[in-house]
Amino acid sequence: MPTYARLPVTFTRGQGAWLWDQNDKRYLDALSGIAVCNLGHAHPRIHEAISSQSAQLLHTSNLYGIQAQQQLAERLAVASGMDNAFFCNSGAEANEAAIKIARLYGHRQNIARPAILVMEKSFHGRTLATLSATGNDKIQQGFAPLLEGFIRVPFDDIPALESALQQHEDIVAILVEPIQGEGGVIIPEQNYLNRLRSICDANDLLLMLDEVQTGIGRTGKMFAYQHNGILPDVCTLAKALGNGVPIGACLARGKAADIFTPGSHGSTFGGNPLACSAALAVLDTLQNTQLPAQAEEKGRAICSSLGRRLQGNTAIVDIRHKGLMLAIELNRPCTGLVGKALERGLLINVTAENTIRLLPPLVIDLQQIDLLVEQLITVIQDHTE
Repeated sequence: MPTYARLPVTFTRGQGAWLWDQNDKRYLDALSGIAVCNLGHAHPRIHEAISSQSAQLLHTSNLYGIQAQQQLAERLAVASGMDNAFFCNSGAEANEAAIKIARLYGHRQNIARPAILVMEKSFHGRTLATLSATGNDKIQQGFAPLLEGFIRVPFDDIPALESALQQHEDIVAILVEPIQGEGGVIIPEQNYLNRLRSICDANDLLLMLDEVQTGIGRTGKMFAYQHNGILPDVCTLAKALGNGVPIGACLARGKAADIFTPGSHGSTFGGNPLACSAALAVLDTLQNTQLPAQAEEKGRAICSSLGRRLQGNTAIVDIRHKGLMLAIELNRPCTGLVGKALERGLLINVTAENTIRLLPPLVIDLQQIDLLVEQLITVIQDHTE
């Protein structure tokens, strides 16, 4: 089905931050499959884990115990500070689980029509529930009637959020991305999540953080909320958790951890041995290499270099980053830059129509960073002159 406006290239192999197409042309990947391949392509530890597990067992179903799943849940609980995990296959499914937890939580409090506070310009997925939670009219168009039960306020606007809480007594949870990725890599003020945590505590709400794009080392820590020294009640993961093997997770803590009971939720493939083995290899690699900490240093290097080179370019509105989640915002549409960069052997993304989004793999090295900056500067200057 024609659901993708695909670029005119097909990749046949990869290594680290590099990809090669069918004509053996090499490309520097500054997108990582949209924040998925944090460890780059063809990582030997991931290859080993997948190969070994596929020779033993792929699937038995969640009717039975799955050793790798239990190990992964324990590892994630330790790394995140959460209590338990539900495993699925994608970020949208993880957010569906979070939405169901919030509704069950509300019904336990005898709230007949529980609502979730969500943000403008957010993105939580393309299933009907996550699409309804998403703050993007363009991708919602044509899919009405959307699911009810979502109240939307501006991102990084505490007064607006507090006003909504005063007007709606049926709100049971806040669902928010620590950084809005699809919305343009929008980074809130430093203590935004801390204030949300305090508001949720004061009002007996669940704080649910969508870390599908920000999690697993992308922002300089394993989870973005760790920059703020807080814990959410629910945290959703996917993307980089499997480094390309589809897996999602909904982590819960405290009063949210015992909401699901047998029969209230499930997944045929979620948490299967192959996906969990890949995720365990990802966690091992991140912990053994200190790549999350390096992500902050590398992101700062890219941002600083771009800032120096683009100083004086009046088309540049802002250059921002958190770890290796970067944005160059322009004062004009720039979607055409994706194709121009592709011609120069560089993979980038444009979101919110005017923002270049960079999500390079955490394994990118300094020489590749220099090349990324050099090629990107050329593309931007050609576009803005």
